[in-house]
Amino acid sequence: MKRIRIEVIGKRFYEDLAKEYGCVGLTKCPFHRIGEVFYTDYCRPHGFCDDAWDAIHHYVFAMTHGAKGPWCKSNSKTKENEIIVCCQDGIRPTIFKITKEDVETSRSYFPPIPPTD
Repeated sequence: MKRIRIEVIGKRFYEDLAKEYGCVGLTKCPFHRIGEVFYTDYCRPHGFCDDAWDAIHHYVFAMTHGAKGPWCKSNSKTKENEIIVCCQDGIRPTIFKITKEDVETSRSYFPPIPPTD
């Protein structure tokens, strides 16, 4: 099983939708920061938003167990080990890049410890 890197690469806030459908005072999701990185095998990483995990965990599980793209392009070359996904919040979604790394993990019920680089 391969280790998965999850990076927060974007946050959006649709003010027009918030005004029409959101509660008073709704702003960008405060949960994650752009540039934040998490490592996992198939378990929700410590500190990762529950709702966002519900939206992306099936991609993480599939990639850990050998699924390949082509999902994303970079410099006109297909990258089979990356995918861009977001949480399900239609007014203020957070966008994640999921990357399957060439690092083996063992099956455990605890997320792997992030590398110290």
